[in-house]
Amino acid sequence: MLTFEHQFATLPEPLWVACQPTPVAQPSLIAFNDALAAQLGMQTRPDDATLAQWFSGNQLPPGAEPKALGYAGHQFGNFVPQLGDGRALLLGEVVDQQGERRDVQLKGSGRTPFSRGGDGRSPLGPVLREYLVSEFMAAVGVPTTRALAAVSTGERVVRQMAEPGAILTRVARSHIRVGTFQFAAVRRDEAVLKALADHVIARHYPETANADDPYLALLEAVTARQAALVARWMSLGFIHGVMNTDNCSIAGDTIDYGPCAFMEQFDPQKVFSSIDQGGRYAFNHQPGIAQWNLARFAETLLPLMREEGEAVVEQATEVLRGFTARFGAEQRRLHADKLGLAPESDRAVALMEALETQMHQGRMDMTATFDALTHYAKTLGAQALSTDTPAHSQKEALLALTTQPDGFAAWLADWENAQQASQQSERQEAMRRANPVVTPRNHRIQEVIDAAVEGDFAPFHTLLAAVTQPFDESETARQLAAPATASEQVLRTFCGT
Repeated sequence: MLTFEHQFATLPEPLWVACQPTPVAQPSLIAFNDALAAQLGMQTRPDDATLAQWFSGNQLPPGAEPKALGYAGHQFGNFVPQLGDGRALLLGEVVDQQGERRDVQLKGSGRTPFSRGGDGRSPLGPVLREYLVSEFMAAVGVPTTRALAAVSTGERVVRQMAEPGAILTRVARSHIRVGTFQFAAVRRDEAVLKALADHVIARHYPETANADDPYLALLEAVTARQAALVARWMSLGFIHGVMNTDNCSIAGDTIDYGPCAFMEQFDPQKVFSSIDQGGRYAFNHQPGIAQWNLARFAETLLPLMREEGEAVVEQATEVLRGFTARFGAEQRRLHADKLGLAPESDRAVALMEALETQMHQGRMDMTATFDALTHYAKTLGAQALSTDTPAHSQKEALLALTTQPDGFAAWLADWENAQQASQQSERQEAMRRANPVVTPRNHRIQEVIDAAVEGDFAPFHTLLAAVTQPFDESETARQLAAPATASEQVLRTFCGT
């Protein structure tokens, strides 16, 4: 049994509205995250039928008090003063086994006062995508929302066509967003804004409470988490797809997996989202967009900060300028790990930049390249290579990944020189942890969705097992890790809202 609390309900009611989920015709449990449930304090697992009732919203878990949360947001740069949970309901908060408060939310549970004409439902495909991708992110150590349960509804949801419906139960450090602060700020009610900011400080950033200016310190803390988060995304080739301010978590988690994807052939301008026609949220635009979103957050906090006028604007601007240095520091650390170099290496950044050029020019798959490089690092020795050494075979496998082998061979020579000083086993272990074997590739997710639409969830469970053990090198993992063939490629992803 989950033990629900309701701290968010102590905030002023413009920030939330009590609302009940809409019952569904025939709920059936697709997946339940037993390990996560145990972390949340669920001592005994109810049967599947009970779980399906609870996490479809047909019968609420004991102690749940559902509410839809209000927020605003800049969507592709255009401000919308009221968005909110149009298809999601916060059931309450649970204090987990580590003493951390977590939100538990139904997603796809029906209309709310924020639905704006929508049906409040979710198709099956986006539920399975979010379950797979968020659990992969957790497995590789990227801050993220989690998937607790997926339930099919026995109903059809009409988008471009009629599709099976489903509901995701999502767990997060919180669902407060930059857009939540914008929602409060646009109402020009400083008491509501202050209550929200104080709630966030107490829940997520208690170390800022005793600062000379707690709200300036809050801006700095949120900036630091966002900088580290986006650096970690990019180290995996992750493209969020819709980095609107309403999809930017104040807690520093990855949230709202819509048209997200992991880049295969490396291209810094890569876009997957079908709605991002101008490339606003392309892969290499993500740091700049995160900083832009934080500027919008800073604007909401200005009335609460100690200084006034130009002085407070300059203070906030200085914090925002620090995003670049924070992002760069985390990126340098990640570069060193991915290349098997010591953290203090002064060559990691230049080598990574050169490798990205090689991957782009040579049409190289990002995940496969770093996986093969990790294997090569293991086999490298101080002795000169001969044609029958394991290292030679691994080098040949690397060169087979590129259409520009001469340029890549030259890069490998530079990397080998830098890497020789970092042959300690702990560097190899850090390199493996930075370079997963398996990512949830687009075509694999689409295969899972296609099978599930026909009623077969076995491929989903097989892929879920693989992406939650992303460093496993079993034969099954290797098969699922294979890049898409030309006919398998999925070049566009969709929100599914």
